[in-house]
Amino acid sequence: MSQPLIDLVHITKNFDGDIVLDDLSLSVRENSFVTLLGPSGCGKTTTLRIIGGFESPDKGQLIFGGEDITKLPPNKRQLNTVFQKYALFPHMNIADNIAFGLKIKNKPKSYIQDKIKYALRLVNLSGFENRSVDSLSGGQQQRIAIARAIVNEPKVLLLDEPLGALDLKLRQDMQYELIRLKNELGITFIYVTHDQEEALTMSDTIVVMNQGYIQQMGSPEQIYNEPENAFVADFIGESNIVDGVMLRDELVEIFGAKFACVDKGFGCNQPVDVVIRPEDIDLVRPGDGTLQGVVTHLIFKGVHYEMEVTTPDGFEWLVHSTDMVPVGEAVGIHVDPFDIQIMNKPASEDEQAVGVTE
Repeated sequence: MSQPLIDLVHITKNFDGDIVLDDLSLSVRENSFVTLLGPSGCGKTTTLRIIGGFESPDKGQLIFGGEDITKLPPNKRQLNTVFQKYALFPHMNIADNIAFGLKIKNKPKSYIQDKIKYALRLVNLSGFENRSVDSLSGGQQQRIAIARAIVNEPKVLLLDEPLGALDLKLRQDMQYELIRLKNELGITFIYVTHDQEEALTMSDTIVVMNQGYIQQMGSPEQIYNEPENAFVADFIGESNIVDGVMLRDELVEIFGAKFACVDKGFGCNQPVDVVIRPEDIDLVRPGDGTLQGVVTHLIFKGVHYEMEVTTPDGFEWLVHSTDMVPVGEAVGIHVDPFDIQIMNKPASEDEQAVGVTE
């Protein structure tokens, strides 16, 4: 396994008395694709700006390749940043935009020309050297911004919501382009987004943040399938989050019904949060279900039907299925033990599900 390239050690940052990052520690391994994910104001962009040198922490250290670079200016760091707004120079053509950093470093003209061609080929825009910035689409401008960053051969590329201004189809295309670039260049990507699907699609490591804290860090599969608290479960995809009682190991009670699960170590008769993803609910005949309810809402979403099933306790279960059950039909709810995720009750406000107050 590769060694950590970047270590943020006990980072704290205040803005006008508001704590944006609270004793945050994070390690980023070389050649990884790490996404900082969370809602607006969670601290993800501030974290990226501290790594880039555009903000200084009030407390803590930033270690890069074993050296403390906390006070090193941005231009002295072995990294480059791609912003959402591209930040291209409108008075320069594409070649001059890409060459800007290399000219500052007084690189030879032949070296610069080779690097421009190399970078344009990497972003699939060969032959665009003499085009003006205004003649390019949003997606093409973003590719040029990436090309300008990679010609400097950074060890780390920081990307601050770089696809946020693009339409859905173009954003999806650029996601695949960034993955390809990452694999070809073999450098470390640190990516900021509030788009959960984007994070799940592109990353090998996701860092979920809320209110200045890291809520969970892991692979996309771990984050989605094994959320550590209600905030992560609710923020990453859609979830049914319900109150439960852990009767004993591998048995949880939900609305008076007993469900087998695979979780252990929560004790006996302990209040817990139970997470069940909509796609993990099977609608069966009423007598075959652990809970019974009635389909009260139905929408066709293209790849699946989205249904709400209301049970006698009044809870509305969200269900995704390729099989349609009409509104008004009585159904049973069945969930396999492996598809039930048990979590401790939130220990603090930042661990609660979005919009949930207790």
